[in-house]
Amino acid sequence: MRSRVLTIALSLLAFAQMASAQDAARRQLIVSLAGGGFVAFKSETSWTDAKKASTELQRGTSVLNSRAVLDGRQLIHRMLEDNAGRFIFGYDLMVDSNPASKQFKIEVRPLDREFENKLRAEKANGEGPDQPDPVSTFPKSTGTQVLDDGDAFSLDLLVNQNTGVKIVDVVRVTFNHSNLWDTNPRMMPRDFTLDAVELTMKDYRLLIDGNAIAAGKSAKGVAGALLWFYVQDRGRFIFSLLPRAGYEFEKVGIIDENKIEFTVAGASYEWFSSSPILPGGGTWNLWVLHDPNYAPIFGSDPSLPEKKGIWAKVDDIVNTNPNNTAGVRTQRQGTLQINTPKPAESKPPPVRRPRVMIGGADRIENLWPKGP
Repeated sequence: MRSRVLTIALSLLAFAQMASAQDAARRQLIVSLAGGGFVAFKSETSWTDAKKASTELQRGTSVLNSRAVLDGRQLIHRMLEDNAGRFIFGYDLMVDSNPASKQFKIEVRPLDREFENKLRAEKANGEGPDQPDPVSTFPKSTGTQVLDDGDAFSLDLLVNQNTGVKIVDVVRVTFNHSNLWDTNPRMMPRDFTLDAVELTMKDYRLLIDGNAIAAGKSAKGVAGALLWFYVQDRGRFIFSLLPRAGYEFEKVGIIDENKIEFTVAGASYEWFSSSPILPGGGTWNLWVLHDPNYAPIFGSDPSLPEKKGIWAKVDDIVNTNPNNTAGVRTQRQGTLQINTPKPAESKPPPVRRPRVMIGGADRIENLWPKGP
C-alpha cells in the first residue's frame, strides 16, 4: 500500500484566529459510498515551513468543526465551520469507486453554489448563526486522479500568512474499513463494558484508622478503569468496579460519592477526592486487590529526616553546650554572672509520614502483568 500526497496550491485567504479544538472535530468523518468503498476526512493543523515546528506539531489536532454530506452516489460536500457554527470553507469531492479494480477516481471541485445557498437559507431560518458572506472554496477544479485502495492525499485549505499555520484536510479512500486510521484509540467504536467507565481521583486525602497520612493537590488527578495507591510498609491497593479473572480481587470496598472506603488486615482506609469518583456519583460496591509485597522502583522518601542547614547546626551546638553559651552571653552583657545551666528539654521525635504514591490504569495487565 502506498500513500500519495496531492498538494493543491491556492490563493487562500488568511484567518486571524483558530477556534479551540473539540472532541467531535478530532474524530475522522467516514462516508460510505453507494458504489462500494469508504472515504475518510480529517482536518489537521500544519506549518508552511517545516523548520518552524517540531515533528509533534507538524500534524496537530483539528481546530475546526467539520461535516461531510453525500449528495447522490458519488458527490461529497465537505464543509468546515468555526465554533460559532459559521461555514468558513467548503469544497466538493467527486469519487467514482471501482471494486473490481480496487481503484478510485477522484476530482476536487469548488463548492456547489446551489448547495451553499441551501445551507445559507437554513441559517436564515434560524438553524444556526447568520451566514452573510459567501463560503470560501477552491478557485477551480482539479484534474481527475486515480488512487489505489488505501491511498491518501492532502488539501491545503486555509493559511495564516502571519504565523505560517495552515489547516490541511487529509482524505483517505479504501474498500476495507479497517484500513481507515484514527490516532486516538479512545475514538474508535468499542463494545460498552465497565472498563469504559473511568474512576477519577482529584486533590486527594488518605486516612488510615481516622488519621490523615497523605494529601495531594492536582487539578488533573489520576483516572482510569482502575485506581491504586501505595503506602510504605503496607503495600499497594488496586480498585476495580468488577472482579477480574486470574486476580485476587475481593468485594470489600465502597465508593460513596467522593470517597473510597474499605478495611483490610484490620485497618480502616478512607480515600477522599475533591469531586465525585464516578461521573454520575452514587454509592457502589468496589473490588479491592491488596499486594502487600509491592514496592515502587523509584520515588522520593518523605519519611527520611530532613537534612539540616547551617543555622540549624549552630542551634544544635548552642543547645548542647549550655556552659559555653552562658559565658558568651555574660561577656556580651559586660557583667560577671554565674549562670546555672538548665536541663535540656526533651523534644518529641519528628513525625515520620509513610511514603504514598497514587495512580490509575485502563487495564489490570498494565499494573500487574501475568507471568508466561
